[in-house]
Amino acid sequence: MNSFLLVGAGGAIGAIARYGLALLVGRFWSGDFPLATLLANVIGSFAMGVFVGLMAKLIPAAQNELRLLVAVGLLGGFTTFSAFSLDTIVLLQRGQLLSAIAYVALSVVVCLVGLYLGLLITRGSPA
Repeated sequence: MNSFLLVGAGGAIGAIARYGLALLVGRFWSGDFPLATLLANVIGSFAMGVFVGLMAKLIPAAQNELRLLVAVGLLGGFTTFSAFSLDTIVLLQRGQLLSAIAYVALSVVVCLVGLYLGLLITRGSPA
């Protein structure tokens, strides 16, 4: 149960941070381009890289609890794109190029199709 609390606490902080970023960006950006989402994805992916790199070097003994709190919870609540980015890089580092390409392609295409179908089912038209 402790792991659920770590993920939940981190996720709450991450979600609040993402909402705060969206409000902040909204003060300076009124265009149609989803800049806040892009920034959350870039910041979250960068933070995931820094976090995982530091964890591997500095604190291997506490990795599971910190990983749950920060990587799964906080960064997962801030942007799941950071987890997607990490999974892709891990596949590439393992030399699994075809798996990485398939993962990226399937994630993007299947998620877009899933969202489209969800809108189609609930609204009758996705637009």
